[in-house]
Formats: sequence, structure tokens, C-alpha cells
Amino acid sequence: MTGEEARAITVEREMPHPPEKVWRALTQPHLIAEWLMRNDFRPELHHRFSVSAEWGAVDCEVRAIEPNRLLSYSWDTKDLRSIITFTLEPTQKGTRLRMEQIGFRADQEAYCRGATIRWPQFIATLEEVAGRLD
Repeated sequence: MTGEEARAITVEREMPHPPEKVWRALTQPHLIAEWLMRNDFRPELHHRFSVSAEWGAVDCEVRAIEPNRLLSYSWDTKDLRSIITFTLEPTQKGTRLRMEQIGFRADQEAYCRGATIRWPQFIATLEEVAGRLD
């Protein structure tokens, strides 16, 4: 890989919940707030929204949406311009969730390292949230 190529991080997790429950946790603002951050998300193509925490905010825009299958949005903060994509695949036991964040430049090692640590934690909490849904 050359220094000019964008780097990505990927988290994959099999969850014992149907795609519909995982989708709800990914797309309902009050549930997103439980596993990720405060937000004004709407599951609509091109909807601009933000997620925020004590440290600041991230500007986002929905780039692709296929209910119960795919959700992709931009994730822009400070000098990081990246794309997050969630892919849901039904399995015999539930759902395989794949999350990929792409767009880390070679000089953004701190962002990449932080995302590598935080996304598995976020996804584990997302699984807990989905497990509480009826």
C-alpha cells in the first residue's frame, strides 16, 4: 500500500438476533444514542445528520440505505473524511454484521488507532441494544 491510499478498519460480528432487530438498533435515533452517540439520524438517503459526544461532533450524510441489509454514511470530523458502511447478512443463528470505515490517510494513525479500539466496543453495545428489542 502506498502512502496515498486510504486505510480501512473492519469489524465483523455474528449476532443472535434477526436482521430486523439489528437494523432497528442501527437506524432508530434513540437506539443509536444507546450504543453510539446522541444524534439526529433519519433513515433517508442524503439526510444530513450529526452524532455528538462530550469531545465534539461528527457530521454525517446517508449515502446508501437498503432496509435490513445495508447502511452507509459519511463520517467527517476535523480533518478526517471517511465512509462507514454496515452490511447485514442473515445467518441460521441471526445476523452477521460487518462494519467498515474507510478513508484514513497515512498521516491519520491516531484516528485509525482510535477507531480500531472504539468500533468493536460500539458494535458489542449495539448487539446488547438489539437483544433488548421485542
